[in-house]
Amino acid sequence: MRFGLVSIEVEALNARSSDGGDIHFHQLHATCHRRIHFAKTCPVHGEVPNDEIVSGYEYAKGKYIEVDAEELDALRTAREKSLVVDSFIEPDELDLIYFDGRMYYLVPTGKDSTESYEVFLTALEKQGKWGLGHLVMSGKDQIAAIRADNGVLQMAMLNYPGELRPASEVRIAHRARPAGRQLKLAEQLIESWAKDGFDFDDYEDRHRNRLVDLIQQKVKGKEIVEPAEEEEEPKVINFMDALRKSVAANTHHK
Repeated sequence: MRFGLVSIEVEALNARSSDGGDIHFHQLHATCHRRIHFAKTCPVHGEVPNDEIVSGYEYAKGKYIEVDAEELDALRTAREKSLVVDSFIEPDELDLIYFDGRMYYLVPTGKDSTESYEVFLTALEKQGKWGLGHLVMSGKDQIAAIRADNGVLQMAMLNYPGELRPASEVRIAHRARPAGRQLKLAEQLIESWAKDGFDFDDYEDRHRNRLVDLIQQKVKGKEIVEPAEEEEEPKVINFMDALRKSVAANTHHK
């Protein structure tokens, strides 16, 4: 990681944990229940081992040029092999739509880089700013935001504006002016549900929990029990009625 003339050797660790995440299913043959394998095959020679597979670009129909990993790596300059931080911004200057969902922890690789890492980390914490930089990753020049959080640097990957569909393609062409009473009730509903902060403990991955329970029951050979239906929501006649009932229900719940 570079900024100005400062260079800090860091390692990027994927922030997404494989433990406790998504549950993945394998495809099985319904007849013998063995796992389906996806073999890489050549139309001439049949199945091909991984060490005989190369990357190719189709420049014309059915015609390819081959490019190996060393040639791709050689295209990156020494500077491009680093995360180059070239500006610092206030966090609210970066719209959420630009985050592409990939998040990494940046950690020092050894004692030699720990001191400079701590200096940069502490400075970001005190300033409350985010760094913006770029790096070549997965064969593509990418933008990243760097922030200090919980005693570690985090790197969030960003989309380029050109990679995003503009809101004009999906927004309502002619917005109707909402009725005053409806708008007032909607604002009242938002205010009544407003919280001082966000807490992940308020949310539970209920579908995953039921899926884990289903798997455990099937492994034990137990009869599958369907989850109890949640309390049926009252029927509403129109949007105004729905707003009134929602505000009343939340007020009563509090």
